[in-house]
Amino acid sequence: MMIDGPRQPPANGQKPRKLVILVHGYGANGEDLIGLAGQWARDLPYAQFVSPNAPEPVPGAPNGYQWFPITRLDPEEANRGVEMAAPILNTFIDQELTRYGLTDNDLALVGFSQGTMMSLHCGLRRSPGPAGILGYSGAMPSRMTLKEQIRCKPAIQLIHGDRDDVLPLGMMFDAAEGLAEAGASCQWHISPGVPHGIGPDGLDIGGRFLGKVFSGAYA
Repeated sequence: MMIDGPRQPPANGQKPRKLVILVHGYGANGEDLIGLAGQWARDLPYAQFVSPNAPEPVPGAPNGYQWFPITRLDPEEANRGVEMAAPILNTFIDQELTRYGLTDNDLALVGFSQGTMMSLHCGLRRSPGPAGILGYSGAMPSRMTLKEQIRCKPAIQLIHGDRDDVLPLGMMFDAAEGLAEAGASCQWHISPGVPHGIGPDGLDIGGRFLGKVFSGAYA
């Protein structure tokens, strides 16, 4: 299944040197995250941004899409979902890298909510892997299989609001523990007073993270 969505070319008007793929959450679409490109364009003027619509429409939600259906917060159900949707996102990643003549080392995945689940699942199982994964307000339901399936250890930054009542803050710590169990690591940040969304502090930290990842200065 082919997917696509809105794009924003490099702010410097030149050929892309890096690629940022924005992976939206449940019930949203590519337009929901493409605005991040404008927020980060000054610090990442060389980056191509693309924000694909997930493959499945959400019943009863006009212009809303899902990477996989969600009926309840069940890790096993979500794990099956990310595994089923992973080939679609991975094919899109490969297609976009080929389109711009780039490699996985030039790639960053940025996810929100269900998009964070997808970014962590796909990114950690690619070889070679992306330069970085930035996850907002997410979780890692595929923690149960990661230790056996991990193929790379990119830089990872997780950001979560402490007022998130959709995916509670504890899910970020669960993801961090899962990464550690698999021999990977991450940095994390709690956004005070932020619900299921991205606060100004998260935008700033995320932009700095991507800049460091792409410059090779991340540590």
